[in-house]
Amino acid sequence: MSVQHDPVQRADFDQYLVPNYAPAAFVPVRGLGSRVWDQSGRELIDFAGGIAVNALGHCHPALVKALTEQANTLWHISNVFTNEPTLRLAHKLVDATFAERVFFCNSGAEANEAAFKLARRVAHDRFGPEKYEIIAALNSFHGRTLFTVSVGGQPKYSDGFGPKIEGITHVPYNDLDALKAAISDKTCAVVLEPIQGEGGVLPADKAYLEGARALCDQHNALLVFDEVQSGMGRSGELFTYMHYGVTPDILSSAKSLGGGFPIGAMLTTTELAKHLAVGTHGTTYGGNPLACAVAEAVLDIVNTPAVLQGVKTKSEQFKQRLLAIGERYGMFAEVRGLGLLLGCVLNDAWKGKAKAVLDAAAAEGVLVLQASPDVVRFAPSLVVEEADIVDGLDRFERAVAKLAQG
Repeated sequence: MSVQHDPVQRADFDQYLVPNYAPAAFVPVRGLGSRVWDQSGRELIDFAGGIAVNALGHCHPALVKALTEQANTLWHISNVFTNEPTLRLAHKLVDATFAERVFFCNSGAEANEAAFKLARRVAHDRFGPEKYEIIAALNSFHGRTLFTVSVGGQPKYSDGFGPKIEGITHVPYNDLDALKAAISDKTCAVVLEPIQGEGGVLPADKAYLEGARALCDQHNALLVFDEVQSGMGRSGELFTYMHYGVTPDILSSAKSLGGGFPIGAMLTTTELAKHLAVGTHGTTYGGNPLACAVAEAVLDIVNTPAVLQGVKTKSEQFKQRLLAIGERYGMFAEVRGLGLLLGCVLNDAWKGKAKAVLDAAAAEGVLVLQASPDVVRFAPSLVVEEADIVDGLDRFERAVAKLAQG
């Protein structure tokens, strides 16, 4: 029996919601696999993936099953108790990664908040209150809380909210000399995205991450990898640190971890985790049974050779076709990224026009993203089907052709 809802339309957003977003003119109402339908019944192919969240597309049967089974069992019990889905998911994340301990929360910002608080607490306990400085990268993005937005290297997001959190320095990404010049014995952590996501889909150089690891060891600082966007199979490895062979001390995950259900996780070692003793940090919903049941189902599917190899194969297919489109219409300077997190970098003639490309693509029935005004970003489902790739890229080419023709 379906519930009858009052009719709503896009105009209601402008009347009832805080105006911090500017959503598209159409309202998606249903999704299946890599396709979505709007209120008018128009079908679109989804290469945006809810901003690298819908790792298995829309309404994947295994996730629907996990969610409904758990919904009929136990929703919320609070962290006064533990629960079985939390324990199973933690077990599997530890088995699959460098980590020995997991902290669950509800978002990437919360996972990073926990990571940064842990880094400062470890330094405080081991070396005293003077060692609290954090070094992050320019153009990085780590979330929207006051702490995470201060660590993020984009002043447009952090300005205008009163005094910033102290002790945070920003250095150019992929510049080891700049990091070397900035780091000191007061540094408690170096925070990096192995692939800068919002900053323009920019992968790190291997030597840069290796150098950062060595500098952290030298200065008793912790290396924190923000894998909120790059993790959970997105790069073709379960986590991108595995691609580089550089192991962090702390890793944050969210987005694809829940496949569309809100969940975040901070992964670390036993030795570091003990600094967050009872009462030092917490969250009401973190590790709730619904989120953990879904995330476990995501992990079971993504962490398989077939899916991870599939990401690498599909990545090449996307890259080659996007390069060809960019060349044909004189629009892209390069196509970069790893796995199914790809960025088409607009050339000088098209700089600043990523939003125009995104809008043109939506008009042709394909959803893509931007990552800065100069980069068109693709973050499709990791199991996107062949027919959807071909059809979606055909639609994208039609959009680019129309734009190029003016």
